Amino acid sequence: MISVGIVGGTGYTGVELLRLLAVHPQVGLEVITSRSEAGRRVDDLFPGLRGHCDLAFSAPDPDRLGACDLVFFATPNGTAMTMAETLLEKGARIIDLAADFRLRDPAEWEQWYGMPHACPALLEEAVYGLPEVNREAIRQARVVANPGCYPTAVQLGLLPLLEADLVEPDGLIADCKSGVSGAGRKASIAILEAEAAENFKAYAVPGHRHLPEIRQGLEQATGRPVSLTFVPHLAPMIRGIHATLYARLRAPADAAALTARFEARYRDAPFVDVLPAESHPETRSVRGANACRLAVHVPQGRETVVVLSVIDNLVKGAAGQAVQNMNLMFGLPETTGLDLPPLVP
Repeated sequence: MISVGIVGGTGYTGVELLRLLAVHPQVGLEVITSRSEAGRRVDDLFPGLRGHCDLAFSAPDPDRLGACDLVFFATPNGTAMTMAETLLEKGARIIDLAADFRLRDPAEWEQWYGMPHACPALLEEAVYGLPEVNREAIRQARVVANPGCYPTAVQLGLLPLLEADLVEPDGLIADCKSGVSGAGRKASIAILEAEAAENFKAYAVPGHRHLPEIRQGLEQATGRPVSLTFVPHLAPMIRGIHATLYARLRAPADAAALTARFEARYRDAPFVDVLPAESHPETRSVRGANACRLAVHVPQGRETVVVLSVIDNLVKGAAGQAVQNMNLMFGLPETTGLDLPPLVP
């Protein structure tokens, strides 16, 4: 059994992580921390976990956490980096669901996140946790940087085209929509039901924190610079991300041939589902599942390829992908505890 600690178990990604780990056949949950809820039973705050988790929240204790085989950080940006070195010294491995170890350059981290990095020496060691790219490195990692939700959907949709040099690396466009749970479990006027329901809007058009992460991932996978315009939108739904991705083809190609390329690229990726050419994947088809569904179009037979990519932002975009990484780190089948169908309706 893998002994697991969770730092920050009260947010949406934290409770989603709890939901998945509580039924994982190879996991023993040892400690779940929350400064604000210390002493309160987990199933009191989240009644859906009654019968699945009998722990109480506790204040973070480096000794208790360090005694675990693995510690997940489901915390705001800037938390994991203050504790990582201590826990590593005690022998624990780390998966951070926030952004602390995603960007390689500490100066770029400070630019986008507004604080100096607390342990820049670990940035080079940390493995970016997109299994479809870094599966073998994840197996050996001590620190895994779990990707963001938008970056997961965008990278999985563009990588097969860029890796095969089928599209121009400049002029890429990622037009993305997210449900309100992507903003986290917090009080915010913008995500109140009266504000978000029956409404649709773009945000962070001048620059979103996920932009450098997406760009870094695409460039590392292809070995050359890319130019990407990324525009996120808030959609009136709770879960889900829909990414519509545009790229210019280097040579004429039809959707069927490009779909075959995607099928070959993801043949050994259990959580990437390539749909028949010109399909229209829906966010509800992945709700609650650790899946990314992709479909390829070449509208009007022109020079632009359009890829549609959908994920659940809390599962393949966060907690599910973190469990997928844990499975790899501890030599388990990648699908252990995650082979769940989506929720319908």
